[in-house]
Amino acid sequence: MVLRGFLNIDKPAGITSFDVVRQVRRAAQIRKVGHAGTLDPAATGVLPVAIGDATKLIDELVDARKRYRGIVRFGVATDTYDADGTATSETDASGVTREAIEAELTAFQGEIQQTPPAYSAVKRDGEPAYKAARRGEPLELDPRPVTIYELTLGEFDTSDPTRPSIEIDLRCSRGFYVRSLAHDLGAALGVGAHLERLYRTAVGEFKLEDAVPLDRVCELFQAGETDNLLHAMDSVLTRWPAVIVGQRDLGELRQGRDIIAMPGRNYVAPPRVEGKPSRARCYGPGGDLVALLEQGLVVGAWHPYRVIPAG
Repeated sequence: MVLRGFLNIDKPAGITSFDVVRQVRRAAQIRKVGHAGTLDPAATGVLPVAIGDATKLIDELVDARKRYRGIVRFGVATDTYDADGTATSETDASGVTREAIEAELTAFQGEIQQTPPAYSAVKRDGEPAYKAARRGEPLELDPRPVTIYELTLGEFDTSDPTRPSIEIDLRCSRGFYVRSLAHDLGAALGVGAHLERLYRTAVGEFKLEDAVPLDRVCELFQAGETDNLLHAMDSVLTRWPAVIVGQRDLGELRQGRDIIAMPGRNYVAPPRVEGKPSRARCYGPGGDLVALLEQGLVVGAWHPYRVIPAG
């Protein structure tokens, strides 16, 4: 049996996202494995992992919206912007109020410019920023556009009066660093802050309540019990319109040629995103996903920008 599809893994703390990939490769005995959306070692939660030909669809999932729950601790700023770093400043934050936090957070909602942490995987001239930071030469990273679509505050904990904390729940775009939000919020309040804990609760359609712990995933692979473990390849494309083709058009797509597939009477083309053409998932006569299509300039024309090998 050819293994291909997505795993919804609940990543444990203390390992990197690539460590997860490495363990899955070993358990599944397959080389084509990749993850969608890096989680820091200390973070836990949803880490989608692609198996086999599903790795061709990772880019579609990386662009999906993410949801996080985190704890921001005020009064201490760190060089990594999280609890794993070295303290760079310590302040009595007992004067911070929930109302003050809410007021400052209004500036962080919607589309904003955010500077990534010096300890991050962002690259400059091919080198990850964290490598330069570790040798004492942190890079000056440029701010970049990111979006917070939704942000709510949870419990405001003052059990440690000089180091209060707040729970946040947010939904954001790709490339967003919750660590940077914590750091920038602390700076805005004048007391410093860092991200104490982080849980990713959703990536696109993958939710934490449905995620499987990494050790259980490996056990099931080793036992050959994968029927209820792998999500279908097209599970990351459910919001896309579908095109179904016959044997003749399937042959054209396999050769990378455009096809003509006229829309049905009630079809409404999805809007272009950032000037990009509309996209669709394409199924062959047997119901298998065979290609990802881009709408051409001619009405009804579709170009296969990614062809999926037969299973």
